[in-house]
Amino acid sequence: MYVVKSPLSDPALETVSEALQGALVDMIDLALVAKQVHWNVVGPRFRTVHLQLDEVVASARTHSDTVAERASALGVPPDGRAATVAAGSGIDAVSEGWVKDTDAVGALVAALGAVITRMRERVGATEDADPVTQDLFIGITADLAKHHWMFQAENG
Repeated sequence: MYVVKSPLSDPALETVSEALQGALVDMIDLALVAKQVHWNVVGPRFRTVHLQLDEVVASARTHSDTVAERASALGVPPDGRAATVAAGSGIDAVSEGWVKDTDAVGALVAALGAVITRMRERVGATEDADPVTQDLFIGITADLAKHHWMFQAENG
């Protein structure tokens, strides 16, 4: 059943749909990983890292909503269920329990790096298929790159 029909061609819609779903999974998992680390970070830089993690969570949640709504606007039902996120995420799992502040920073550098790499692939994949979605991905990638830089600077 199609409630919303995209003006994109079927091949373009397939490309864009796959890219949007992948981005949604990455954004949801990035928010979850950052929040998990946020709850468990310890160490002398606890407060700064703790607050910085909340900024990543807020960004990832906002981006996940934007991506899901773009998919819906194109007639593609977004899938943010836990099982879908677990099966499709490109982010390495974080350990349970307390996380030393330097390890927390390293985990976020790695998670953000993985997501940025995948987002850059989506930017390329959607260039011809849908420049509007590509533009959305470019903006998200720029925001994630800022967070990536800030976390890298934490461990100088």
